[in-house]
Amino acid sequence: MAKTLVAYFSASGVTKKTAEKLAEAAKADIYEIKPAVPYTKADLNWMDKKSRSSVEMGDKSFRPEIVKDDLNLSQYDTILVGFPIWWYVAPTIINTFLESYDFAGKKIVLFATSGGSGFGNTVKELKPSAPEAEIVEGKLLNRATDKDIDALIKML
Repeated sequence: MAKTLVAYFSASGVTKKTAEKLAEAAKADIYEIKPAVPYTKADLNWMDKKSRSSVEMGDKSFRPEIVKDDLNLSQYDTILVGFPIWWYVAPTIINTFLESYDFAGKKIVLFATSGGSGFGNTVKELKPSAPEAEIVEGKLLNRATDKDIDALIKML
């Protein structure tokens, strides 16, 4: 199997735990997508239309700044990208990540955590950010059972 990377954004820690479990099971490297300005609990209050996350998700062209590390993607053929579902799609910080690195020729398999919604239009909304990559809707890993993780790994 080619070398695999698990890259994830986690606002509250839920997706981080899932990503760590997935990386261990897939024998993959792991990378955290970090916002330049971390999200506070108030930022994540989706019931407040003026909260940071609500404002960002209300403008699909918004790109939250990330901490850009020297991430060398050339060694990976497949990248698992994980995130919490916000407003039925990936948070726009995932677009920032995809636009910050060269994913040409890579296979990107998505995984997400969610309080109740599915992937919605996530693939469609992410594709313009990595047009030369193959983006595949993976699985919701809300409970991250071994069975769910194994099913996702088989997609690689």
